[in-house]
Amino acid sequence: MQTSGIKTPSPDGAGADTDETRPGPGRNLSPLLAGAATAVAVVGAVLAVIDSDTPLRAPCALLFLLAAPAVAIGAALRGLDPVGRAVTALAGGIVVDMLVAQGMLAVHRWSVRGGVITVGALSLLVLLPALRRARISEKRIRG
Repeated sequence: MQTSGIKTPSPDGAGADTDETRPGPGRNLSPLLAGAATAVAVVGAVLAVIDSDTPLRAPCALLFLLAAPAVAIGAALRGLDPVGRAVTALAGGIVVDMLVAQGMLAVHRWSVRGGVITVGALSLLVLLPALRRARISEKRIRG
């Protein structure tokens, strides 16, 4: 008779956990880091819009300018594998930032506040249809 290949954990804990269900600290850091990055990006956008003179404004606003369009594009590209989706989303985020900057320079209306607001609005316009599509497909699955 052949066994089914179920492995029981060793009593001394020497076995490696390959299914990422290990106990202890650090097992669910991804949602925590994503939430922290989102909070920092939102703070950067708020600091840029209110024109604060804090030294944290530039790096936090830069995180918002890179992350907001990248997250929106990544949400719209659900069908790709994770690595391709991340690379495409980051490249698309940079392209959105460059197009907004180029448009603002072309019409001689450059401002950090306007750039942050424009990138945020464009990101929201890309994200909303993707969220709606996800909600509709979720309703179809439920019944």
